[in-house]
Amino acid sequence: MIEEKNLKKALKYFERNLNNCTMCARNCHVNRTIQKGFCGQGVQAKISGALLHFGEEPPLVDKNGAGAVFFVGCGMRCVYCQNFAFSHLNHGKEISDEELARLFISLQRSGAQTLDLVTPEPHLYAIISALLKASREGFTLPIVFNTSSYVNVETLKELDGIVDIYLADIRYTNDEFSLKYSASPEYWEITQKALREMYRQVGAFNSEKMKGLIVRHLILPNGISGTRKAMRFVAEELSTSVPISLMSQYFPVYKAKKIPELSRKITEEEYEQALSIVEGYGLRGWYQPWGEKENNVYAKSIHW
Repeated sequence: MIEEKNLKKALKYFERNLNNCTMCARNCHVNRTIQKGFCGQGVQAKISGALLHFGEEPPLVDKNGAGAVFFVGCGMRCVYCQNFAFSHLNHGKEISDEELARLFISLQRSGAQTLDLVTPEPHLYAIISALLKASREGFTLPIVFNTSSYVNVETLKELDGIVDIYLADIRYTNDEFSLKYSASPEYWEITQKALREMYRQVGAFNSEKMKGLIVRHLILPNGISGTRKAMRFVAEELSTSVPISLMSQYFPVYKAKKIPELSRKITEEEYEQALSIVEGYGLRGWYQPWGEKENNVYAKSIHW
């Protein structure tokens, strides 16, 4: 169970931050009590849905699924975003902190293995407020911070002692690509700092303790993901014990269909090359069997 003092401390920080928002690395500095940020969010949480989700990595799912809450809004603008309806177009429902707390409790009672907070950065004030309320009602699930990694270290420090598992992307290792395809300046520099802080807090993921860092890496066509540089960073600056979740399900949707270098799925050769790079750095984790459908991507995942 989370110590209440940690939640109260974080709540005060994020309440102040609403007046000059820097919750994600976009650093809008807007007063969200009177104005929406780049993410399109105000003070209240806004979600597109919640469910027992079986598409996450095996330990986060187990038999009953991860209790996934999909939050609306994002600090990035990926041209290939599969969730653009709620990440970019802001489709969803605003709910009170009390309703969000009841949702957390409901997912726990439904048998969820974890509480999977998907794109939580814009909603941290509401999330912490809800966790404080839920913890007083017996909420104890491990908390997964499911993130693009485009988040400030100062934000992450406030989550120390609250988040159990960081499920963190490495999208790019080239800031030219991050700006071009996700409108996200300095993504790689920010992500490296964020991952170091996540690792400092929780170490490498341990399935027995249900705690630690997992790094996700989506393979994009034509080497855009920068896999070799990404895996070198994890192996040499974090630890070879940090599991890698290598994702093969890229599909050109949204604006990517009109961008030549992103307008096709990856090839089996590209994915096998990425696997070879991961293995070459002594890293382990999960990979998606070639050709698996996205909504069942980890059902047959194995360690290599």
